[in-house]
Amino acid sequence: MNTFLWILTGLLAVLFLAAGAAKLLQPKEKVVATSGAWAADYSPGTIKAIGLLEILGALGVVLPAAVDTAVALVPAAATGLGLLMIGAGAVHARRGEGRNVAVNALLLAMAAVVAWGRFGPYAF
Repeated sequence: MNTFLWILTGLLAVLFLAAGAAKLLQPKEKVVATSGAWAADYSPGTIKAIGLLEILGALGVVLPAAVDTAVALVPAAATGLGLLMIGAGAVHARRGEGRNVAVNALLLAMAAVVAWGRFGPYAF
């Protein structure tokens, strides 16, 4: 189970790192073109803040365990990513973007499994 959680955590980190970097490093117009029309409703600062949260969450689910310091941050970061996906899912549902809601639900489920495993029976 520990190996499964590490694989899931790594996948979660890669996905959020890529998505966060795209939001943080690209101008708003490029984010709207690549990520979807939802970004048009938000200021560039808000989009960059979302990207920063995604990057911090991605780092938070991997680095503490990798360096064996403050490992309690791993499930906390996974919980934060899950909360971020709940908010994203609400935005996409309100806009009628079903495909994006499905992606958010999948990422939420992944984050929930990591949080459950690392808070509970498979903590470090």
